[in-house]
Amino acid sequence: MVNNIKILLVDDDPDIVLTFKTGLESNGFEVDSYNDPLLALKNFKANFYDLLLIDVRMPDITGFEFYQEINKIDNKAKVCFITAFEVYYRALLEEFADVEQKCFIQKPISIDELIKRIQKELN
Repeated sequence: MVNNIKILLVDDDPDIVLTFKTGLESNGFEVDSYNDPLLALKNFKANFYDLLLIDVRMPDITGFEFYQEINKIDNKAKVCFITAFEVYYRALLEEFADVEQKCFIQKPISIDELIKRIQKELN
């Protein structure tokens, strides 16, 4: 079990959010989750989260655009981008070459594997 690790989860798919949030919380993580990236951005607290899990493909704003906005508020935020569309992720990486975060999580992923990736990213 992990204690006091705070995660912000932003994904427009309610099923993904529910699955990830439930799985992470049952393993001791504290999770704030949003299906609406603009609402997540509005409620973001600097220096509060240990890790942000951000879906790449969302309506209104991509995960990379979301990250760029977060970076203006908290330039130390650690981010893992999550997507089922690796080709889309690679194309966005080229478009947003200044995005320094290179953590990429491919959906679908088991909760156990997700936790391993989170722990690796935080160490």
